[in-house]
Amino acid sequence: MCASCGFPAAPGHWTEAGAATAHDRLRERFRRVQLLQTMVSPLGIKVHDGGLVPGIQVTGPGGGSSIVPDLEQVWIEVERLSGKPFDPLA
Repeated sequence: MCASCGFPAAPGHWTEAGAATAHDRLRERFRRVQLLQTMVSPLGIKVHDGGLVPGIQVTGPGGGSSIVPDLEQVWIEVERLSGKPFDPLA
């Protein structure tokens, strides 16, 4: 664990349920971002998680980007960048 920032963060979000170790949490983060990328790529949006900082980077088709802390904020940011409603269950 990083002494400066405390990464990886302690489990707490429901998406990290079952991750017993820091390595497991990191592996799940990378797997989750691959699934997210599959979902938002038709909109021209990219998601990235480098594993170095907490959060997920969301980049729009025009190049604007932001780092969001969790999945709920990813969906909000996808809607903002795409300019239209997005249903992750569709």
